[in-house]
Amino acid sequence: MGLFRKGEDGQDLAEYCLLTAFIALVALGLILKTSGGIQGVWSSANTTLATTASQSVSSAAGGQGSDGDARGR
Repeated sequence: MGLFRKGEDGQDLAEYCLLTAFIALVALGLILKTSGGIQGVWSSANTTLATTASQSVSSAAGGQGSDGDARGR
């Protein structure tokens, strides 16, 4: 009976490894699930910034007349 008891020394380590692998898989699944939403937020922010920048450049250039006068005659 003592032989069976000695054979369980590494069982705790194996259980901790399995638990760690399970937690890592769950975390990976959550990251992959939410990455699409995060990517959408960044894409939307990038589009808004690009639109605002282009409007700001065009309004700054449109404020001058053909002869360079800011009054736009």
